Amino acid sequence: MNPWEWAVIVSCGAASVPAGLRWLRIAQREHYLPPAVGRFSARWWTAGYPNLALAAAAIVAAAAEWSWTGAGIITAVIEGHGPLGLKVRGHTGPLVWTKRLVRAAITTAVLMAAVLSWSAAAGRAGIAATGLVVMPVIVDLALAINLPLERALSEKWVTAATARLARVAPRVVAITGSYGKTSTKLYLAHLLEGRARVVASPASFNNRLGLARAINERLSPGTEIFIAEMGTYGPGEIAEMCTWIPPDVAVITAIGPVHLERMRTEERILAAKREILAPDATAVIGVDHPGLERLADSESRAGRRVISCSGGGRRGEVAVDPGTGEVTVKGSPIGEVDLHAHHPMNVAAAVGAVLALGMDPNETATRLDTLPSPDHRLATVVNDQGITVIDDTFNANPEGARAALRRLVENSSPGGKRVVVTPGLVEMGSRRRVENRALGEAAAGAGTHLLVVGRTNRRALLEGARKGQAAVLVLDNRMQAVRWARANLDRGDTILYENDLPDHYP
Repeated sequence: MNPWEWAVIVSCGAASVPAGLRWLRIAQREHYLPPAVGRFSARWWTAGYPNLALAAAAIVAAAAEWSWTGAGIITAVIEGHGPLGLKVRGHTGPLVWTKRLVRAAITTAVLMAAVLSWSAAAGRAGIAATGLVVMPVIVDLALAINLPLERALSEKWVTAATARLARVAPRVVAITGSYGKTSTKLYLAHLLEGRARVVASPASFNNRLGLARAINERLSPGTEIFIAEMGTYGPGEIAEMCTWIPPDVAVITAIGPVHLERMRTEERILAAKREILAPDATAVIGVDHPGLERLADSESRAGRRVISCSGGGRRGEVAVDPGTGEVTVKGSPIGEVDLHAHHPMNVAAAVGAVLALGMDPNETATRLDTLPSPDHRLATVVNDQGITVIDDTFNANPEGARAALRRLVENSSPGGKRVVVTPGLVEMGSRRRVENRALGEAAAGAGTHLLVVGRTNRRALLEGARKGQAAVLVLDNRMQAVRWARANLDRGDTILYENDLPDHYP
């Protein structure tokens, strides 16, 4: 092997360190689930013409290395520094050296070392260059290899949580849905306050390990009700959690296109969410979605106790009028909620869970006036400069975005600017472009200014915005939008921050 081939192999080995760290950061942000890294690498290398050109050059150089010695150095330089915009450390989603990340890094390093050794033994530097180009696939492979080990290592925490849950023996309310889980959990805990000792899983601790941690750290003797938020990235996850956290009450809030990227169809999403309906659970189902309405009917016919809930004007055992905020149970009004602060379907589901627990909703009705507002979900404040700021950065579904745009119009002052700041919506699968085009059009219609952040959904948002009258500005990140707002907004203006993407998105 000539010196040039050695130089290429060494260069590829050196470049694999920063490249590997970039893709490992994405792996960590995406919960170590393959093939997420491969999907994100495609996003990044196609994010703008400079990255497209660099990707093409890296691939061509790697291919040329098989017959033109030394070309692979170009691949090493590009892969070591690109894609442009993807940082090793990150700001909104920094790399955190947990034990799991260390194990993933070690497996990745072993796989890459095997590629480099094979390249040296075969005397073909093209193997090393090709391995560097497919580094995201190598990281995904490392994650797949580690999955059985990670599950085995986590089993002790699940076993401990199962034993603690059995000792404390609270009634369990499990909540799932494409969206509305966290808000419903928050509302239910508030409604039950003073009537029972309640522990709710914190923040978005809604997967296997998150719930195990919540139980092990928070569930104390005397707890009467445990509220468990349950999320899923695929079939079988919720069913498995329900084997060791069996719910007495199972709540499904809503179904939407939030996880289409992973589950492809809403039918699959519905099938994954319905796993929460354990055999002995009373079902609380939001029937505003046709699929959930059919599910409620079929479960009721099968003999299950079902409490139907509606926040969209449909008839339900529990309903919240989307126009007035009036809450009714079995047709009788029990109170009202502020629709400027709370989503009607989530309130209906929380009241439905109270009913499912065998409690009188009338006794909790006085607490409807004081429902807490979830953080970063339509949280509205007027700052010291007299500017109304609507923080909806934790919302990532089309229905919630439409509600936020309505709030923008309702809260705006006559003659004041109405500004929408958004990177668009993700995890929409084949509907991502359509949904973001619709969001761009709606935002440009509701606002006087639309600030499009990042590259992930830029094209679709701009396509939709052309149909509106808003002035459109394209920015690289949300901090640029914040600086623009500080420089351009005055008293009486209103700004909506609709969704926010961490910086592992382009």
